[in-house]
Amino acid sequence: MLVKRNGFTYFALVIIVVILGLGARYLSVHLPNWINIYLGDVLWALMVYFLFGLIFRTIETRWIAVLAFLFSFGIEISQLYHSQWIDSLRQTRLGGLVLGYSFLWSDLVSYSIGISVGVLLERFIILTKNR
Repeated sequence: MLVKRNGFTYFALVIIVVILGLGARYLSVHLPNWINIYLGDVLWALMVYFLFGLIFRTIETRWIAVLAFLFSFGIEISQLYHSQWIDSLRQTRLGGLVLGYSFLWSDLVSYSIGISVGVLLERFIILTKNR
């Protein structure tokens, strides 16, 4: 199936998810702890999904999901590796946001939820609207 994603829409979605992520951190004192633990990772994976949708605008939804899973899971698994150069990179704000700090199995579940939300939003709302 030929997919044509609107670049502006996906750029806006990435920005919206980033704002939601920053807002979740800002409002974390008002949210239940179980939401604070997982929401950032869910939103991070959702942002990765939309970012891949922006970059690869004609690839089928399932392949965007595969790329997002490989990227997200790869970043998480890379957290098992510790060396001075990568740990010093993780100590920077951007490095910490992108690379994370320590491996957690629960992050893989959160990433799966975020990417699944992206697939559902794309299939049933965004692409359906564009047809």
